Amino acid sequence: MRVHILGVCGTFMGGIALLAKQAGFEVSGSDQNVYPPMSIQLEEQGIKLQSGYSPEHVDPLIDYVIVGNVIRRGNPLMESVMSGKTPWISGPGWLYEYILKNRHVLAVSGTHGKTTTTSMLAWILESAGLSPSFLVGGVPENFGVSARLTDSPYFVIEADEYDTAFFDKRSKFLHYRPRTLILNNLEFDHADIFPDLAAIHQQFHHLVRIVPGNGRIIYRADDEQLIEVLEQGCWTPRVTFGGRHGQWRAKLLSSDGSHFVVMRDAAVVGEVQWSLIGKHNVENALAALAAAHHVGVAPGNGITALSTFKNVKRRLELKGQVKGISVYDDFAHHPTAIATTLAGLRARIGNEARIIAVLELGSYTMRTGYHKESLSAALVDADWIGCQCTATDWDVADAFIHCEQPVVLTRNIDDLLEKIIPILRPDDHVIMMSNSGFGDLHHKLLEKLRMIDIPVDAMS
Repeated sequence: MRVHILGVCGTFMGGIALLAKQAGFEVSGSDQNVYPPMSIQLEEQGIKLQSGYSPEHVDPLIDYVIVGNVIRRGNPLMESVMSGKTPWISGPGWLYEYILKNRHVLAVSGTHGKTTTTSMLAWILESAGLSPSFLVGGVPENFGVSARLTDSPYFVIEADEYDTAFFDKRSKFLHYRPRTLILNNLEFDHADIFPDLAAIHQQFHHLVRIVPGNGRIIYRADDEQLIEVLEQGCWTPRVTFGGRHGQWRAKLLSSDGSHFVVMRDAAVVGEVQWSLIGKHNVENALAALAAAHHVGVAPGNGITALSTFKNVKRRLELKGQVKGISVYDDFAHHPTAIATTLAGLRARIGNEARIIAVLELGSYTMRTGYHKESLSAALVDADWIGCQCTATDWDVADAFIHCEQPVVLTRNIDDLLEKIIPILRPDDHVIMMSNSGFGDLHHKLLEKLRMIDIPVDAMS
């Protein structure tokens, strides 16, 4: 069967392309701009890519067009497909019909931590010899690819609440029909498609309704929003993690979360020592252990696997160290994610070294100012703040009015770079936080640092 994928260079649709190729389909795809790193990953697998949305990209021999949720009515290729005879389907719809239908799906949902927790769960199952298939919204460093198809009955998937397609406004995760479901957390996000938190509650309630009675729902014990969702109705056995009362809990042995004891009910089941930091990652690990336990992985084996887990690219990823200055790239799209990441880094480096937080308000929700009241508190662990934001119709300075640290705002990435350079000194930790490419700012900063001298007393 031949399939053509619209929006193929997006993380999710690129993963669909890789799975289709591994399943034996002949795969091609179109995107507005064919761009790396996804384009490289796809072309290496023999997937033909075409730039733009010309109607000529879909010839009469194509059996199915798979439509990404970036596609809108008026797209010339989509209009041509709809006017013709070639069948078309959403990415999540195709994924269930051709890949997930007869598998045990382990889905990881929530506002934060989906990509990391999905990657952890896949690695635990891999280390246990279960060889799972997976689809992750990033590149897990243990695997080096965002999607894989095997003969295993288990499929681990990042379950996103974003809408499915222009013709199907349900959340993607409703197509997956999971048997094991992690509910990591729930906050307001995606203001471009959800009018309020109640609308997100409804989608998560629909998700809970489709988990079978012989499945398992694993949720954060102290998340009030998740508890409200489950109180609307739940027909599946539940397991809790995190907080003081979760059935799966952790006791930190290091303040940065790199060493902790895992407890299940009242019993200690082992210790984790790993390269990750942050209390949020500790709780991600508890969720992954609980989900793996549902499919028969002993907690001790899961703990052993976590000791070799390498996280996902762009999750506090160290990109380089020049003249004693460490530069990180981090995927940040919400104040809670910003706060937990900075808190983890602060715990790791102590109070003497400085954190230089450089933000791009890239997501729709951030650009519209929905979270402006939360940003100051989220940045409390930073010593200096830089922010680049365009396409806003509100005063971005309002978001930082309560910050006690120095704050620099620009609308241009190059201007932001020029503001950062003079204040840097050895032992600084610069973290670029954005849910986009951020103009490759971390790379530009490292190159600039290699070319200049950094005075020790640059800024006190």
